[in-house]
Amino acid sequence: MLRIECPCCGLRDHDEFRYGGDASVTRPGYNDPDPDAWYRYVFVRPNPAGLHREFWQHVAGCREWLVVERDTRNHIIASVNFARKSLA
Repeated sequence: MLRIECPCCGLRDHDEFRYGGDASVTRPGYNDPDPDAWYRYVFVRPNPAGLHREFWQHVAGCREWLVVERDTRNHIIASVNFARKSLA
């Protein structure tokens, strides 16, 4: 079972969290008219083997959004940070 160390609540099972998507993807600008940029943002994603940054929300706890750096090969979590600090 995947266990995530929430900075507010401590170590919790993954079923207390909701996966929020890839945290390494940059959204195109609001007024970006390039349909290819939007197509790549929505549909084209790499499938990395190794460390990967992901958004997770602690829905059954503090409700904070987190950025979890997880190794996709063995599910070992390298780091967990508040999303608001990672995006600032």
